[in-house]
Amino acid sequence: MQTTKPLRFSWYELMTKDVPAALGFYEKVFGWTTKDSGFPDYRLIEAQGRAIGGALTLTDEMCAAGAKPGWLGYIGVDDLAAKTAELVEAGGKVVRPQVEIPDLIRFTIVADLHGAVFVLYHGLVDGHGMPPFPPGTVGAVDWHELHAGDGAAAWELYSKLFGWTKDMAVDMGPVGVYQTWKAEGAPIGGMMTKMPVTPAPFWLYYVCVDGLGAAIERVKANGGSIIHGPTEVPGGSFIANGLDPQGAIFAMVSQKR
Repeated sequence: MQTTKPLRFSWYELMTKDVPAALGFYEKVFGWTTKDSGFPDYRLIEAQGRAIGGALTLTDEMCAAGAKPGWLGYIGVDDLAAKTAELVEAGGKVVRPQVEIPDLIRFTIVADLHGAVFVLYHGLVDGHGMPPFPPGTVGAVDWHELHAGDGAAAWELYSKLFGWTKDMAVDMGPVGVYQTWKAEGAPIGGMMTKMPVTPAPFWLYYVCVDGLGAAIERVKANGGSIIHGPTEVPGGSFIANGLDPQGAIFAMVSQKR
């Protein structure tokens, strides 16, 4: 079953060992605000006055099972059971079976055919979640990047699942092709076969900042580190990847170096 409406990421969740410290870092780097969600051990994250995600504490049990600090992206779907079954039939797997928070959300944590983890969800109030921010909105997640086990195979899976269409393909030489993609006519992400040194496939989420150099300095001043960049990419944007103080990887993008 192929979707007739392109679906997109619309919620971002940080799993970390120290929620207050981690959110304090992101508040200083990205200008986010946070507030109580009404649920124990879960804080809401807001950008430009609008909720974009949340943060929860990794328990000892989660860590013993192999969980590490990191970000999860949520993709909203109309029929959670059907879309999950479609993913599994295509070679993906269920990492955590469906969970329902009454009157709020149903979600399933899944992995693609090479193990990159994300979340399928259905909002019991708003279905797919709120509409996206305009491109370039400071503090919003502006780009979604898959470091795939196999870029071509991953594209076949995700395009069929979510109705994504190809945009620009960038030949990166020995590294392979970086394929960008659109949802509802807007370029919002890219994917490529992961580097050999990357331990496992994963999704990386880029937050738009007002100037990359200043944001990098904020990262360093608040206990984070930069592991890649600054780098200019096709189209004239500048990017950098970093680690927060708890070890979660994140990324930044700006039109200004």
